[in-house]
Amino acid sequence: MASCWQGLWAYRTYLLVFFLPIFLLPLPLLVPTKEAYCAYAIILMALFWCTEALPLAVTALLPLILFPLMGITKASEVCLQYFKDTNILFIGGLLVAIAVEHWNLHKRIALRVLLIIGVRPALLMLGFMLVTAFLSMWISNTATTAMMAPIAHAVLNQLQKAPKGKDTEEGNSNPAFELQEPSPQKTKLDNGQVHPVPPGPLEPTEQKSQEQHRFSQGMSLCVCYSASIGGIATLTGTTPNLVLQGQINEIFGKNGNVVNFASWFSFAFPAMVILLLLAWLWLQVLFLGFNFRKNFGFEGRVREQEKAALQVIQTEHKLLGPMSFAEKAVTVLFVLLVLLWFTREPGFFPGWASAFPYEDGESVVSDGTVAIFISIIMFIMPSDIPGLTQDPEKPGKLKAPPALLNWKTVNEKMPWNIVFLLGGGFALAQGSEDSGLSSWLGAKLTPLQSVSAPAIAFILCLLVATFTECTSNVATTTLFLPILASMAQAICLHPLYVMLPCTLSASLAFMLPVATPPNAIIFSFGGLKVTDMARTGFLLNIIGVLVIMLAINSWAYPIFDLYTFPSWAHTNTTAHCLGGQANPTTPSP
Repeated sequence: MASCWQGLWAYRTYLLVFFLPIFLLPLPLLVPTKEAYCAYAIILMALFWCTEALPLAVTALLPLILFPLMGITKASEVCLQYFKDTNILFIGGLLVAIAVEHWNLHKRIALRVLLIIGVRPALLMLGFMLVTAFLSMWISNTATTAMMAPIAHAVLNQLQKAPKGKDTEEGNSNPAFELQEPSPQKTKLDNGQVHPVPPGPLEPTEQKSQEQHRFSQGMSLCVCYSASIGGIATLTGTTPNLVLQGQINEIFGKNGNVVNFASWFSFAFPAMVILLLLAWLWLQVLFLGFNFRKNFGFEGRVREQEKAALQVIQTEHKLLGPMSFAEKAVTVLFVLLVLLWFTREPGFFPGWASAFPYEDGESVVSDGTVAIFISIIMFIMPSDIPGLTQDPEKPGKLKAPPALLNWKTVNEKMPWNIVFLLGGGFALAQGSEDSGLSSWLGAKLTPLQSVSAPAIAFILCLLVATFTECTSNVATTTLFLPILASMAQAICLHPLYVMLPCTLSASLAFMLPVATPPNAIIFSFGGLKVTDMARTGFLLNIIGVLVIMLAINSWAYPIFDLYTFPSWAHTNTTAHCLGGQANPTTPSP
């Protein structure tokens, strides 16, 4: 019997792929309508995404087969969803991020900020969180965590060395301090076990070792948590944000580009800062205790360890040398990209996009246009000042410097699977509209009109935050956002009032190592148990939802004009929302 169960478990993915479509067949067979056909495809894809029976990107390709065969949408129209403007923005943003990572500019920024902030326990934790969150705004949270985790552990190793007079200076050079490829085998943590205790007074040493271990846990968690938090601040910071933009443009085609880089940043950046500071306070209380004088280094007792740890950061910063021409060029292009994003259509003054012709009140230039423009410049610009330099491999022959970006590097680091995953989500949204499933679902959700809008948003945020602990955040937003759009139209609620907070909640994956790649990277270094992460992340999830509710019920109103039901969300089924009816989200006097 045991071997039978083992065989079933070994072949579980094959069994799921074979039997799940069969188990769901009664739905389209008993209800032969387009709505039921589309529901069959969505439920099947949701189950495949949750169980990961197929790779996420492969599951995202199923609409290309199911929708044409079921008569929902033409194949040519489905294919167009896989390379929309949002996908272009994703690719362009990642190309710039790859250049930043390729030339180690992110590492220089990180070390420089840590040198400024210092290595006192509470400030060190804050410094790592600020740096990680800032980098995660622009490059992937996985790459940010993979770079910051080894730095954190190398600094911790120096802080936790017992002072031995002049011998403390042994910490000045650390050959194991490799920042490029994090390796769990190189870490000094021992997976929850206390460090060996030397002869001497037993109790104080045990207590100190336990304190050091808890501080190591807090430092590890602060890196992965701040990587997830930082990604919510920018439109390109994490994929769910782009899923929202794409779904809004797909479902509400005449929205006037309401979600762009500037409007998203104005809404999400303050929420990110508040959540980051609250997360720092929670981690400090949980892992450092309430002795704030000690946490901020005012007792003056651990000066030797702090000097050794600071020396490690200084040594690594010196090893980078002066800024190269490539780093300076990437910095200038990166800053130019951000400025062009912010000033394209800022909302409070005419942006530079107004100089180009408009069609149907919408600019013909998008954020994706800017991202690709800067990316192409990086493929053209040399990485060094042009000169007559000889090829070291072929003496006597001249060699031109390589460009800032080359296709080999891009091909190695670009997550192409996310492009297909985004496209699958847009195809689902189009299929729901074309089949009439969205209208049917909206009609069934009209009883929710009697529930207050903040209560609906709060419950949905908790639901999404829980769901994203077990499922990819991209898959979560892809499945939920079209349903939320239909619900908002059915109850005359501004669609962004529920879609924005649920998108942010999809990034609140703090409880489980499998919830998001940064959690998995930190967990692989050792020193943490699942219970440690779950206990810390549970309250942080609640804090995150409360911060999101604060944001959507305060400064989001003037940014996205949430006071009334928008004209761009009107359809034939929303006639009862006309006539200037007050939106339920409007705060009562």
